[in-house]
Amino acid sequence: MKTLWQNCHAATMAQGAYSIIEDAAIVTQGEHIQWIGPRAELPVGDYPAINDLKGAWVTPGLIDCHTHAVFGGNRSGEFEQRLQGVSYADIAAAGGGIASTVRATRAASEDELFASAAKRLKSLMRDGVTTVEIKSGYGLDLPSERKMLRVIRRLGAELPVSVRSTCLAAHALPPEYKDRADDYIEHICAEMLPALAAEGLVDAVDAFCEYLAFSPEQVERVFLTAQRLGLPVKLHAEQLSSLHGSSLAARYQALSADHLEFMTEDDAKAMAESGTVAVLLPGAFYFLRETQLPPMDALRKHGVKIAVASDLNPGTSPALSLRLMLNMACTCLRLTPEEALAGATIHAAQALGMAETHGSLEAGKVADFVAWHIDRPADLSYWLGGDLEKRVVRHGVEID
Repeated sequence: MKTLWQNCHAATMAQGAYSIIEDAAIVTQGEHIQWIGPRAELPVGDYPAINDLKGAWVTPGLIDCHTHAVFGGNRSGEFEQRLQGVSYADIAAAGGGIASTVRATRAASEDELFASAAKRLKSLMRDGVTTVEIKSGYGLDLPSERKMLRVIRRLGAELPVSVRSTCLAAHALPPEYKDRADDYIEHICAEMLPALAAEGLVDAVDAFCEYLAFSPEQVERVFLTAQRLGLPVKLHAEQLSSLHGSSLAARYQALSADHLEFMTEDDAKAMAESGTVAVLLPGAFYFLRETQLPPMDALRKHGVKIAVASDLNPGTSPALSLRLMLNMACTCLRLTPEEALAGATIHAAQALGMAETHGSLEAGKVADFVAWHIDRPADLSYWLGGDLEKRVVRHGVEID
């Protein structure tokens, strides 16, 4: 059915800017936007359904392009320990850290993982998120990674949100492969990725390139396998040190390189040339009390597209609000509100390989949008938390 949405202003986010249309109207047909423009130019026609948005500001549905929303257990106790002076190394030596999440995730059933992840995902959705990426990476063996990826697919099937599934088996070294990182990478490349891809569980492949995870050479083996399987790649890079993982990602035309606090200008140049999106994760920056800022001047200078995501995970960014991340991106990482909103819409869509269909309000794109009762688009980065009054439309249908 053709539906008219009017009495609103639109920040379309076309071309990565507000691209404002005052007194706008939007016509949707089925799941797509058929027309958008000034209400005075609305095509004459029959509109069986008309919605009055009462002066709201309409933006694309928000896109959280980097999360680890599926996991077992809870690490708030470790957070408390760290605040009391216990080092992360000591916590890890006692069996905590990512190892504790791996144990809890392996022990949890699919239903248990689904139930806990659904609660977290609903928190993001209450912020206007209509598309989300979720990574595996807390299973670290084939049955457990498969279980996580099955849960990720189920979340997308059962909740009114679009979900992209990323295999992050190369996240950390599992205990059974202690001191045998090359053997684990071989297991990922020879057995895990081919099996999981054949089962239709994987939209993209990610890895953690860092001195405490995997080397650039090991990551490249994962990328080569993904390439043979026809899967796009992404990379956790330059969070804690400079290994030029972002340049490696660029060589493989990665959708994105994420974190990037220690990237260099040469890395930024490589990403700009390949079209690889820089995904900034201010929640982890804040939670870990980091002081090394990503090289914002270099990213802007070379025209690298910048996305912003929650990095929702139990250890370093237990973030349940993408809007709060927009504020942190502005206050901690020095983005403007316009850059931050582009980072959670059109550039986030590009980081997921979805920019042709999502991320901006344009004719032909999927009709995912939010009508916010705010004074101006910058309010989305300005307010700290809370549940802003809004109406959410996904695939042309308003959802609760």
